[in-house]
Amino acid sequence: MNNTIINIIDLTWPIVFISVSVAISLRITYLFKNKKDLSIYKELLMLSFLIYILCLFQIVTFQDVSWSGSNFIPLKEILRYKIGSNLFIKNVLGNMIMFIPYGFFVTYFFKYKKIWIPLILVFIASFSIEVTQLLIGRVFDIDDLILNILGGITGYYIYYLIIKFKKKFLRNINFDMLLNLLSIVIIMIILFYLSVLIKGVF
Repeated sequence: MNNTIINIIDLTWPIVFISVSVAISLRITYLFKNKKDLSIYKELLMLSFLIYILCLFQIVTFQDVSWSGSNFIPLKEILRYKIGSNLFIKNVLGNMIMFIPYGFFVTYFFKYKKIWIPLILVFIASFSIEVTQLLIGRVFDIDDLILNILGGITGYYIYYLIIKFKKKFLRNINFDMLLNLLSIVIIMIILFYLSVLIKGVF
């Protein structure tokens, strides 16, 4: 797991560092200029979405993987893998998990209660990735598209499960303050974990 995270960091850190530095400076300037209130968790979510998109682009575009060819037959590749095997975890679960954040983020930002709009947005993102991969000399895999959509749908339901949990159990709690505190803790944990990984690399 650590090796996978290190590989992702090694692949994506230049574009993430530059883009995040620019985004943070522009966002801080905007907040101060327009005298907007700072909500740590909302800012963290927007920043996380930016980082996620950048990492997704880098991983699906530049990762060094070999394929036998494009697949236009639904479930052909999925059924090749034995459930629980490393290839199943990497190629089936991995493609689902990769799009869970996308489904979550688009639902959070647009607040669509019906699933159709998030579903269409997930489809557009996944389809554009598959077409781009085909155009740059890689492959198009219909199963990746299916798994990405399933991941996006999962992200949609995770968002609304959180909303239902909030309404049922956290009605009398300042939810924004709770999320801000949680965001600070998460930032500290991430920074600590990254420092450990970087020390391990160097």
